[in-house]
Amino acid sequence: MILDGRHLKPVTVSSTGERTLHFVLTEGRKRQIRRMCDLVGLTIVSLTRIRIGQVGPLGELRRGQWRYLQQDEHF
Repeated sequence: MILDGRHLKPVTVSSTGERTLHFVLTEGRKRQIRRMCDLVGLTIVSLTRIRIGQVGPLGELRRGQWRYLQQDEHF
């Protein structure tokens, strides 16, 4: 797939429910998931980041909440 004239690195997409997809990206361009879905005719109702690099699960943090990284975490 091409965005902004550049090829995207491979993305793993799996279905986790009737209306839910799980994306694994190795790079993240601006609004990449939203734009990829738009190109194939999918509408995004909600988007939740669950991990950044090796840091996760992020689902334990509420919107606006943060935490310090552990010594073994990096991204």
